[in-house]
Amino acid sequence: MNVVPKYDPLAFGEQVLKLRTYRQQILGNNLANSDTPNYKARDINFADVLKNELAGITRSGGLKLVNTNSAHLKGKVSIEDPKLLYRIPDQPAMDGNTVDGDIELSELTKNSVFTESALTMLGGTIRSRMSAITGQPS
Repeated sequence: MNVVPKYDPLAFGEQVLKLRTYRQQILGNNLANSDTPNYKARDINFADVLKNELAGITRSGGLKLVNTNSAHLKGKVSIEDPKLLYRIPDQPAMDGNTVDGDIELSELTKNSVFTESALTMLGGTIRSRMSAITGQPS
């Protein structure tokens, strides 16, 4: 018997927005360093990182916080580099820089579109919950 994990659209939307924002920073950093000698372009595998975040796998390799008192808040350890990867260049520059401006700009644009989509989805979820709470259509 397969057990379907409990799905919370708000928690999902929150994680998606956090990771999309983080990826936007990474891609922007790549573009900003496109002329820096020996700079290596970085990125994350968004789907894998999101799956790990939703499964509760922490970014620090499984280190979990321990609640030693019932009054303690539950939480998880968070590190700013969730499996930050190096981008494999099609043609690295002579100075060792692996940033391809066209690829970075394309990924930045795609990430922006996906972020906007996630915001729209999360907004719809919030509106439907507000409608249910107030009893008035949104």
